[in-house]
Amino acid sequence: MEKGANRPEGLSADQLGELLGLLKGADSVELKLTVPESDQRSAATALELDVLDAQIRQVIFFDTPELTLNQAGLVVRGRRVQGKGDDSVVKLRPVVPAELPSRLRKSDNFVVEVDAMPGGFACSGTLKAEWGPHSVQEVLAGDRRIRKLFSDEQRSFYAAHAPDGIGLDDLVPLGPINVLKLKFVPTAIRRRMVAELWLYPDGSRILELSTKCAPADAFQVAAETKAFLAARGVDLSGKQQTKTRTALQYFSKVQAAALPV
Repeated sequence: MEKGANRPEGLSADQLGELLGLLKGADSVELKLTVPESDQRSAATALELDVLDAQIRQVIFFDTPELTLNQAGLVVRGRRVQGKGDDSVVKLRPVVPAELPSRLRKSDNFVVEVDAMPGGFACSGTLKAEWGPHSVQEVLAGDRRIRKLFSDEQRSFYAAHAPDGIGLDDLVPLGPINVLKLKFVPTAIRRRMVAELWLYPDGSRILELSTKCAPADAFQVAAETKAFLAARGVDLSGKQQTKTRTALQYFSKVQAAALPV
């Protein structure tokens, strides 16, 4: 952190020390804020977001009905993207960058990122693979085994961190979740931001605003982004929600309800 940079609010001295250590080994930082559902429409208006500029995505998670992977810090996901091919991700969190194998850190498909939200942060390691435009659909239709949606590199990463006895083909699809993603560059800060609206089957919504930056710029970018959003009346004090956890919990309940009594 540069001399004179802004210290994040709400962090203890120990938390700040931990965050600085993670930033040293991270590849990037994503600053996130979720907007309370009651304020989403006003926030979209204040930020001049146009839904017609958004890209449609579909996200499907894979886990056990009891969310065993999630409890072990592992997220396994497939995604369809409008106008593009599909992709898959195996993510582990939390991670300590300095403790990750050098072979993994050298992979072009692996990224270590610090996610920071008001009042908290986490560091994750994400291994990604790209596929053709119908790969996820084939898995959902039962025409393609789940493990075939993941590369050899991802399978090895999964095997190293998954609970014993749970293979990729033992998982169940949890989803899909429809997502609208919109990129925009506010003239006030001249930095690309992203708005993601996650639409859950029960009618609830999560609107997340985010921006990415280099670890060395994290505190300055956080201060500038916070000031920009506050000036436009965006609530910065609302209870923060996690898109992935909300989706997993929802579909886990759906799976439980479908089981025979």
